[in-house]
Amino acid sequence: MNKKRGFTALELVVVIILAGVATIFFAFQKATTDALERDSYSKTAINAMFYNLEEVFYAEQGFYPETIGEENLRAMDPQFFTDPYGVNVGDTTSSFTYEPAGCEDTKCTKYTLRAKLEKENEYVKSSRH
Repeated sequence: MNKKRGFTALELVVVIILAGVATIFFAFQKATTDALERDSYSKTAINAMFYNLEEVFYAEQGFYPETIGEENLRAMDPQFFTDPYGVNVGDTTSSFTYEPAGCEDTKCTKYTLRAKLEKENEYVKSSRH
C-alpha cells in the first residue's frame, strides 16, 4: 500500500481560515487596547489642565483665562495641550475643548474642559469657583 504524505486541500483551507480569524481577533484586540490608552491619556491631560487652572492659575490670578496654552498654564507639561492625535487644544479638530464663560476683558468666571473619548462617554471637568 502506497500512502501519500502531506496535507489535504481541506486541511490547508481550515488552517488558513483559523489563521485569518486569529489575525482579525488580535488586530481587534490591539485596536481596543490602543483606544483605551488614548482615552487614559485624554483623561490625564484634562486632569492636568483642570489642576493647573484651579490650583495654579486661579489661585494666583483670581479668574480663569479666555484661552489656555503654554503661555498661561506654565506649570503644566506642554505635551498635555496636544490630544492623542497630535492636535492642540483650541484647534477646531482637537478632541480637547476649553469653553470659558462669563468673560470680560479676557478674564472669565468659569469654564468647562471636555475630551471626546473612544470607549467611554465624553470626559468633562468644570470650574470649581
